[in-house]
Amino acid sequence: MAETTHLNGLQSHFVRGNHTLKVPMTLFQNNRERLIARVKANTKVQPTGTFIVLKGGIEVPFNDTDICWPFRQESFFQWCFGVEEPGCSGALDLATGASILFVPRLPAEYAIWEGKLHTLEDFKKRYQVNETYYTDETADILKSKQANLLLTLNGQNSDSGLWSKEAVFDGIDEFKVDNKTLYPEICECRVVKSPEEIQVLEYVIKVSSDAHKTLMRMVKPGFAEFQAEAAFMHYVYSIGGCRHVSYTCICGSGHNASILHYGHAGAPNNKVINDGDMCLFDMGANYCGYAADITCSFPANGKFTDDQKMIYNAVLAARDAVMNAAKPNVAWTDMHLLANKTMLASLKDGGLLIGDVDEMIEAGLNEVFQPHGLGHLMGLDVHDVGGYLPGHPERSSAPGLRKLRTSRILQAGMVLTIEPGCYFIDCLLDTALKSTNQSRFIVAEKLKRFRGWGGIRIEDDVLVTETGVRNLTDVPRTVEEIEKWIAAGKE
Repeated sequence: MAETTHLNGLQSHFVRGNHTLKVPMTLFQNNRERLIARVKANTKVQPTGTFIVLKGGIEVPFNDTDICWPFRQESFFQWCFGVEEPGCSGALDLATGASILFVPRLPAEYAIWEGKLHTLEDFKKRYQVNETYYTDETADILKSKQANLLLTLNGQNSDSGLWSKEAVFDGIDEFKVDNKTLYPEICECRVVKSPEEIQVLEYVIKVSSDAHKTLMRMVKPGFAEFQAEAAFMHYVYSIGGCRHVSYTCICGSGHNASILHYGHAGAPNNKVINDGDMCLFDMGANYCGYAADITCSFPANGKFTDDQKMIYNAVLAARDAVMNAAKPNVAWTDMHLLANKTMLASLKDGGLLIGDVDEMIEAGLNEVFQPHGLGHLMGLDVHDVGGYLPGHPERSSAPGLRKLRTSRILQAGMVLTIEPGCYFIDCLLDTALKSTNQSRFIVAEKLKRFRGWGGIRIEDDVLVTETGVRNLTDVPRTVEEIEKWIAAGKE
């Protein structure tokens, strides 16, 4: 990779210290080229006079105060430009492929409070774009280039239900605007990762893996959940240069391990971990906007009980089945059902369930013990875009499958999580036991031992290759590996 280029304090790549990965601006140049090529090939848009216009993120004030939340760039804009500053926008000339970055015109006093005022030439060199202007010049610049059609971003995220932020600027009414064409095309580009994107994902997943391994040896009875969260965040930032995590850290122990998105404001990782607790730690760092998402489940005291081992191995068997079967042209829905059936069969072998596994699926028992999907696309967002787009399978209404964040057919270059889990959630178990259709499969007397016990999730980040999947996560996974790893740390 090229030597560091200093541009009045700016650098021509993303980096956080000499010990972290240098992300070249060619990553974003290549993304822009992929987007332009796809739009030209897959739409009826006439390239001449057509510009893609994207809006970057803005600083968000904390309530009505004069401080702001830590800034994170809008994901589509990050994918195209890799710009760290807020308040920017960008345009791509569909005919020539030229890239234009618009940056805010900052007041002179910015230099007092925020640092050096950089020139347009600085930003041009730093982000490797063709042209740079100020945001208040957007309309004039586009008119000078004979722009007549603007493709803007307007689409609904299938995970959050929220809509993307469409680019607007003073004078946009003077142009014809198409806000339907761009969204599915840029989402499709983001679904398949480039080699340079994969390199960044490999890095942030490695940093996150190492942080999880460190925590396995750090945690012990008497340790607080929030201490685990703090230790993870310290590691990924101090060692990996990851200022942000990709989502709120989940550090559940004991019963809290059965709360799927534990760690939120109402349950802020504040329990003290007890001897005998299982820990379910779901955390992932973020580097240059790219996410990791890893879950490790392990006993706080370093030694699995027989019950913990039985449930853990049931989840691990589900994970292994998917790892061995997932490959291009395989339906993600089939992988979810494979994981469900494998886990339910293991629970049956362990004496917790009785009856036919296929009939359990028909009765929806799979969703009682795993009320979430097998996994999701991952990239610049931890639940990455592209899950449900036109031309791809729609969301199923069947139990278990209806919780999937995508039903797509796998293709090489996708990065997804594989995260089967088994949880003992009182409200779901109570409902199942009252249902004659579901309770006939449950050994109620044995189930009592697991009430309040928590849950187990095993989550790996994988890259779909031409022949299968490559696991980018590197943590101890078998019972024996986990116990040996923790024991060696104590020694």
